[in-house]
Amino acid sequence: MTETVVTDTVTIFDTTLRDGEQSPGCSMTMPEKLKIAEALVELGVDVIEAGFPIASPGDFEAVRAVAQQFGDRATICGLARCRREDIERAAEALKGIAKPRIHVFLATSPIHRQFKLKMAEQEIVRAAVEHVELARSFCDNIEFSPEDAARTELPFLCEVVEKAIAAGATTVNIPDTVGYATPTHYFKVISYLKQHVSNIGQAVISTHCHNDLGLAVANSLAAVEAGARQVECTINGLGERAGNAALEEIVMAIKTRGDYYNVQTRINTPKLCGISRLVSSTTGMLVQRNKAIVGQNAFAHEAGIHQHGMLQNRSTYEIMRAEDVGFIGENMVLGKHSGRHAFRARVAELGYTLDDASLQKVFDEFIALADKKKNVYDADIIALIDKQSNVTADRWQLIQFQVGAGTGTIPTASIVLRDTSKSDESNLFREAVIGDGPIDAVFKAMERIIGVTAELKDYQVRAVSGGEDAQGDASVEIEYLGRRYHGKDVSTDIIEASARAYLKALNRALSENAAKPAT
Repeated sequence: MTETVVTDTVTIFDTTLRDGEQSPGCSMTMPEKLKIAEALVELGVDVIEAGFPIASPGDFEAVRAVAQQFGDRATICGLARCRREDIERAAEALKGIAKPRIHVFLATSPIHRQFKLKMAEQEIVRAAVEHVELARSFCDNIEFSPEDAARTELPFLCEVVEKAIAAGATTVNIPDTVGYATPTHYFKVISYLKQHVSNIGQAVISTHCHNDLGLAVANSLAAVEAGARQVECTINGLGERAGNAALEEIVMAIKTRGDYYNVQTRINTPKLCGISRLVSSTTGMLVQRNKAIVGQNAFAHEAGIHQHGMLQNRSTYEIMRAEDVGFIGENMVLGKHSGRHAFRARVAELGYTLDDASLQKVFDEFIALADKKKNVYDADIIALIDKQSNVTADRWQLIQFQVGAGTGTIPTASIVLRDTSKSDESNLFREAVIGDGPIDAVFKAMERIIGVTAELKDYQVRAVSGGEDAQGDASVEIEYLGRRYHGKDVSTDIIEASARAYLKALNRALSENAAKPAT
């Protein structure tokens, strides 16, 4: 086996909370952002891009909250256009923390110059210099991004980058904003900058690759090979359009092929699967089964020849160990006669730390589940923990439901919801509705009670573990007033899981829009 010689460390810049949240339906609440930020810190991420403070008051407060809670443990970054008000707003959100970074960007490609900015080359250079200098007046850690760099003429890109560094940029990010580059192309761009920018040694070269051609990870690694020492990425490759480079794939490629890249990261890799589940559960974006590193099938072997090799030596068909990324299969571990201490020990073995109150709630759910299921698997316990982690003080709660369906029968649903904003006995609302099927009837009944109409954009149910009595994981996405919201729940009854997931999505929509239900 070739000995790995590590010569440098690659900075991992996570933008799940900013670029990742731009995916339709992936907006997060403040508590959700803080939970993910905490997980990113525990993962060992170097830089967390917490948001775009000028975008909205909510974005400003989220960046501010993440900065205040975690700004002494990781560098917290706020995004800003080359505009004074953007930079001042970002600086205010990051004020007073130990490790702030302002990330300033301005498009440089011909198509952006002509159609979006309507600016000449020298106007762009002056604007970049002016606003990098302004940002530097607030903090020492400044990142500059020439947006759409992969489609920018190389001589002009060099000019902008060189003058941004001279103005005070300590990191220069080279974005493949629209996923246009190929690995060889991107390698040449980074190499050209290293050869032709006289002060390039005064800044860290960074990558930010989108996945429109499925090449985001390959391009990022090509840039590392060319000398880039920061990679911008997201958990599960989350992001607008086809997404960004996946953090877990970048990190494990560098770790697994350290003999080739000769670099390392500071990521605590056994936490990768845990944070992947957290982001998926929070955003409602399911991870495909065959997704590299964190997918359900990532360490599954079905072909006979593979299984034979695995029995002889796991390295015949596995280049990584499942435990290195925190992968957990579906091994049966506990039953309804298992005690609380055994349950607590298994939760800890699965990598979770729960306070006494949370542990008791999950344990109660586990006992209830064990009465319904013959076998309880690790995946079931994880689903219960994720469900408890996503419990919020929603206004509307499902109290009771009943459905009727069958061949030659009109599907019906009777629903009882509680309005928690009312304290008297008038807080229970009932409705019965017919629909195209039992699920449709349930959804319509809840909408009628609450007094809103949403459009169902996506609905998926999958088994959490094996067996006919497996829990169903229901995920829904709705559109309400032009924005998308998601909900997720698990139950051995898929209609119950679907109903609770849909109600969570409705609650999120109502909370954000301050909508008032009919009374």
